[in-house]
Amino acid sequence: MLDDYYIPARYPNGHDEGPAFEHYGSLHSSQAVEYARKVLDYVLKGLADT
Repeated sequence: MLDDYYIPARYPNGHDEGPAFEHYGSLHSSQAVEYARKVLDYVLKGLADT
């Protein structure tokens, strides 16, 4: 799930055609932000438990 946001967006040749910005729209962006929030919440919860 997160792989779609890591390698293709990070490397210039991550997509077969065109630059990365042409492959991501507002839906992808909002999903990526939501995933980032979930990861951050998980990490913060884990830190609070220690």
